[in-house]
Amino acid sequence: MWAFNRKGDSGFSSSSTAEEVTLRIHSTSLTAIVTGASSGLGAETARVLALRGVHVIMGVIEMIDAYNVKESILKQIPTAKVDVMKLDLSSMASVYHFAAEFNSTSLPLNILINNAGICAPPFMLSKDNIELQFAVNYLGHFLLTNLLLDNMKKTTKESKIQGRIVNVSSMGHRFTYPKGILFDKINDPPSYNKWRAYGQSKLANILHANELARRFKEDGVDITANSLHPGVITTNIYLHNRLLTGIKNILGPFVIRYLERFVLKNVQQGASTTCYLALHPQVSGMSGKYFADNNVSETSLDGRDMDLAKKLWDFSMNLTNQK
Repeated sequence: MWAFNRKGDSGFSSSSTAEEVTLRIHSTSLTAIVTGASSGLGAETARVLALRGVHVIMGVIEMIDAYNVKESILKQIPTAKVDVMKLDLSSMASVYHFAAEFNSTSLPLNILINNAGICAPPFMLSKDNIELQFAVNYLGHFLLTNLLLDNMKKTTKESKIQGRIVNVSSMGHRFTYPKGILFDKINDPPSYNKWRAYGQSKLANILHANELARRFKEDGVDITANSLHPGVITTNIYLHNRLLTGIKNILGPFVIRYLERFVLKNVQQGASTTCYLALHPQVSGMSGKYFADNNVSETSLDGRDMDLAKKLWDFSMNLTNQK
């Protein structure tokens, strides 16, 4: 994609790849967790972090796919440090198990990349009877982050290296929160709109990062939290969307290849902002920001609403039975 490759203040653009934005960065002392790393953006993020020396833990639901990704990474980078751990973000029990298992390894945690997501499936409930997109895209990550925070704080204090939390929030910056409608109303099937539910889950990712940033600053914790829009990319997140699949079938492979080349991002470009936020020294100390195309960007007014962020935090703590 090079149709809109104007460089921003960072020196990078929408056409920059994950390898380009992390060039000459060596991070052999760091450990990162990447959720949803068995395909698409997550797999590319894991590969590039491993390429830069990071010990990568792939938190995934599709174990076979993840082991294939790991094997591919090791073929390219024989010295890579990559591990695979089971994580089903639609199940709070699975999130608790993952966090307990990781914390029991005594590994440090410098970087947490909340990447996994699903896009606009038909109405379904999670294992905990929560609307599936809200559960997978946001609530599972909210719980996971909280369960790993003590480890991150300890790592930051002992290593003197700033911790980083990165929330991937495709399209959440465009979503306007429906006034007077609580987040739990999306569990009502008669009024369910899969795109509104998707947008709400991704807006929640932005608000989550903003509230984390506020709390870290208030508590004097040296961890940053930011969110990002990776761009429009054809990945497995769209598998449930019949409309997009239909458009692809109607337009045909030639047109789709044209769009992918000149308008859409490829996976290497789509993962760039995530890797930029995870590793680049330019981002040191920046927190509570929203990024797109490797530069600070603007989200909707609701995405900057700190009262809404606090409301969502309290709602999520109650929903996950945390004190």
